[in-house]
Amino acid sequence: MTDAAPSTGPVTRSSVARVGVATAVTAMCGYAVLYLAARDLEPAGFSVFGVFWGAFGLASGAAFGLLQEATREVRDARADHPPDGPHTRPMRVAAVVAVVAAMLIIATSPLWVGHVFVAAQWLSVLLLSAGLAGFCLHATLLGMLAGTNLWTQYGALMVTDAVIRVLVAVATFVVGWGLGGFLWATVGGAIAWLLLLACSPATRAAARLRTPGSTATFLRGAAHSIAAAGASAVLVMGFPVLLQATSDDLGATGGVVILAVTLTRAPLLVPLTAMQGNLIAHFVDQRTARLRALIAPAAVVLGIGVVGVVAAGLLGPWLLRAGFGEQYRADGALLAWLTAAAVAIALLTLTGAATVAAAMHRTYAIGWVGATVAAVLLLLLPLDLETRTVVALLCGPVVGIAVHLAGLAGTNDRAHILRVRRRRTT
Repeated sequence: MTDAAPSTGPVTRSSVARVGVATAVTAMCGYAVLYLAARDLEPAGFSVFGVFWGAFGLASGAAFGLLQEATREVRDARADHPPDGPHTRPMRVAAVVAVVAAMLIIATSPLWVGHVFVAAQWLSVLLLSAGLAGFCLHATLLGMLAGTNLWTQYGALMVTDAVIRVLVAVATFVVGWGLGGFLWATVGGAIAWLLLLACSPATRAAARLRTPGSTATFLRGAAHSIAAAGASAVLVMGFPVLLQATSDDLGATGGVVILAVTLTRAPLLVPLTAMQGNLIAHFVDQRTARLRALIAPAAVVLGIGVVGVVAAGLLGPWLLRAGFGEQYRADGALLAWLTAAAVAIALLTLTGAATVAAAMHRTYAIGWVGATVAAVLLLLLPLDLETRTVVALLCGPVVGIAVHLAGLAGTNDRAHILRVRRRRTT
């Protein structure tokens, strides 16, 4: 089946801890890039940067579908598959997807570039296409590492990506490169997978793994995951693009709202995004009780969320001004509501990981697409920018959560029926 049989042991506390440390470093690096950009650029300029940051987040978020499918395929693989049967090399597939994705961005850019990027348009297009190509391979390699329990290498890849971004941002801040430098910083980490392959024999071995089934089968599953991950990325990372597309001019107010949205969701969504491999592996291992397996991580999310809502309401306005300057002002109620919206998206991310683990690609996609469509429609309400942002981010995810839970409940019912039948026949 594979060049080397993948390790499929349980997801241990040490593996979660290792990824947790890497996630903390990644989050701090992300905050550092945002801090440097906000200090170096006025709110209107930060709005332009924020839209590109969101556009790359949207594109790379869609590429996380490759991580999900690679993790599930490798994790589900068993040594009893005949080595001469159909098989797929996910990294080779990812390379083809990377080239096609980059070409599509460049070819279609004349249709949308003027509506999304209001400055440095063609530099943004070229960086976006190159960054996405690199991230397709980055995400697939993360999936291979998660599927084989190589959590140290998984964390190292995350940290390398984040550190490269910070180094470019620091250089930009020091030499006064301006907006262009922060655009480069956004995509700079997309070469991290090459560095890890060069330095780590274990990573090279994981990258060479084959998975059972044809390339077409892998692509069908990946297509569903990419579609759903793309929809999720609109709400998780690409939301500034959505705001720009549904607004005449974001201006300084838009810069403040984008920064507030990014800061309030990062403490929850950065760790959850980084731990997709852990979560999917955990839910695959708990294939007979996935709804029950959701309880513990959901309780953690809710507990952190309650603390976050209170802290954002009481301390958020002061922290925003103290950290980023007097020009970045938002009231406590807005920050508290945006934090509550981040909790809703975090719960949707959890239920989505459980449906991916169950190979329910259609349910996963419908849930995220439904949440995104609901959010877009709510953004079109005749309300001020702050209010419609909160309403869209808080209410949209509820649609997706309902779809995912309904699908998971159906699989639980079927699994229970099968267990009862087996008992009766034994």
